[in-house]
Amino acid sequence: MNFDLTELQALVAVADQQSFRAAAESLHLSQPALSRRIGKLEAALGTPLLARTTRHVALTATGREFLEPARAALGGLQDAVLRLAGSTALRHGRVGLACVPSVAAQVLPTVLRAFAARFPGVRVQLTDGSASAVLAAVTDGQADFGIDFVGAQEPDVRFEPLGREPYVLVMPRTHAWARRRSVRWGELAGQRLVSVSRRSGNRVLIDQALADLPARPVAFHEAEHVAGALALVEAGLGLAALPRLGVPARHPLLAAVRLVEPVVERVLGLVTPLDRPLPPAAAVLHEMLAAALPGQWLTPIAATPARTPAR
Repeated sequence: MNFDLTELQALVAVADQQSFRAAAESLHLSQPALSRRIGKLEAALGTPLLARTTRHVALTATGREFLEPARAALGGLQDAVLRLAGSTALRHGRVGLACVPSVAAQVLPTVLRAFAARFPGVRVQLTDGSASAVLAAVTDGQADFGIDFVGAQEPDVRFEPLGREPYVLVMPRTHAWARRRSVRWGELAGQRLVSVSRRSGNRVLIDQALADLPARPVAFHEAEHVAGALALVEAGLGLAALPRLGVPARHPLLAAVRLVEPVVERVLGLVTPLDRPLPPAAAVLHEMLAAALPGQWLTPIAATPARTPAR
């Protein structure tokens, strides 16, 4: 077969556009260059494929018969190239993942260990930061996707909710409340609190939970992130209302008790950009996280929702 793929592309483009000028523009060719490709294909096949006039171009009967095999050949080759590229990316690719710190500390090590076992050549670059920083990393292209609890209202991303995570009261194991099953928000009046920064998305939810209380607790110490707040609680400087995943399950010095009346929760989800597809390796990690988080780490969204303050 004495012709090449560029000549098949030329024929398909003319058939689709029904115009030499439009077909040439779609292939970034001049019209004479496009005509030469069609002429070479017709010469190789020994038959005309197009009937041309000054105003119109149409496939001949032979051209119509040859068009579908030509499309199939180009489509099959494109699929093969994409599969090969995907396979290469899964052997030597890179994934950029942005994530809120509590999930990065508690959930990611287990999932990333399983991912590394399947794809040992793929590098993962993790950016852990505040909810707004995670969202910015995804929208700016610094990360392929993110795990966050904000983004549902953003027009440039898709927010796929995975589950709900409650806020808990963190205290030293020696505290009188450490063995309780739950603590009411109203009981915090008069307590010394450790708080996360006002710039934190967690602080917004916590402040809304406290807004309706007749007597509010006072935050005497403030930390930028959950990890800093834990350290201050560990030092005996107060109690802290924090997301459950922010507290290690077997912390030797701290206990976490559910906060109720109301139960305050945040919805965690996967945040992906709308203007670009996920690379192959990122798509696999995205799928693994979507499978691992619900149920095992989070309360499924389908369950009866508890009262959650508006954001």
